[in-house]
Amino acid sequence: MTTSLTSTETMPIAANDRAAIIASPKVKLRRSRIVIDHPDPRMGEKLLAEALGAVDREALHGMLSQLVKASAVARMPDQGNLSFMVSMLKSIAPKDSLEAMLAAQMVSIHVASMRCACRLACTDDVPQQESLSRALTRLARTYAAQMEALNRHRSNGACAITVQNLSVQDGGKAVVGHFTQHASLIAAQPGMADAAAVTA
Repeated sequence: MTTSLTSTETMPIAANDRAAIIASPKVKLRRSRIVIDHPDPRMGEKLLAEALGAVDREALHGMLSQLVKASAVARMPDQGNLSFMVSMLKSIAPKDSLEAMLAAQMVSIHVASMRCACRLACTDDVPQQESLSRALTRLARTYAAQMEALNRHRSNGACAITVQNLSVQDGGKAVVGHFTQHASLIAAQPGMADAAAVTA
């Protein structure tokens, strides 16, 4: 089952749309060929590659080819699914090749999850329901793990730790405020009354 927009143009609805994403060209399927919809084919490839995090022409076309295969409905590439996947990939805004591949997997897992959810909603067969429920659970867990991996990659593996409660014993000292840890040094943020630096 595919859905199509009644309007001929896709209107941006997110409040934080970036000009580069809006300006990047659409991808269309014509006679099982991928066509980048832009008056200047080279510029269209360049804009789309930047939006999708592809480092060169080969990476861009390889990624688009994989998305076309993942968009298939009844073994045929689906324009609606492909447009959705490319749009979601643009909104993730991959910054490098690793993010681009992970984001492509994320949109593919999402599409597979929705297909699985649709099949689950349309069956009354109990064994099929159980099988589809297990598959949907695995896909949802995979997606959550991918989100976590993307966040970890974007933060360079940094992990934020918040201490909610602190108890100080008799004779102990404590500094209250926001701290940032870098390597083996903990330093209080500027502007605090008691700036302190402690080596770990």
